[in-house]
Amino acid sequence: MAVIPKRTKYRRPHRLSYEGTARGNTELHFGEYGLMAMEGTWITERQIEAARVAMTRYMKRGGKVWINIFPHLSLTKIPLETRMGKGKGQPELWVAVVKQGKIMFEIAGVDEATAREALRLAMHKLPIKCKFVKKEAGVTNE
Repeated sequence: MAVIPKRTKYRRPHRLSYEGTARGNTELHFGEYGLMAMEGTWITERQIEAARVAMTRYMKRGGKVWINIFPHLSLTKIPLETRMGKGKGQPELWVAVVKQGKIMFEIAGVDEATAREALRLAMHKLPIKCKFVKKEAGVTNE
């Protein structure tokens, strides 16, 4: 199943930078455990889907998974041996821009050992260093 935006009429966007730190989504909102990016990169739709499948298979469809990144950015490519001009190429793949400190995946409804192993398996599907994070006890969002 391809995870791409529903409507992308006309516009081929500029390539966005993944340098710097994330401005939002840097703490857990939905789940008890999460996977935080320790560096910035573009993450493709296939990598997101592979990580999701790895997590849910390990948890045997128990618990709940939230995916906080979506591949909005299209990367284009012009065919080989094409002359200059003729505009920008066709969208080749879709990526999510992930900056350092962003929470990419969240898990709830499973014990810590299961969550840790599920997120470890998901880490291996992603091209960056990640960190396991958990919600601190006694912190209220007021």
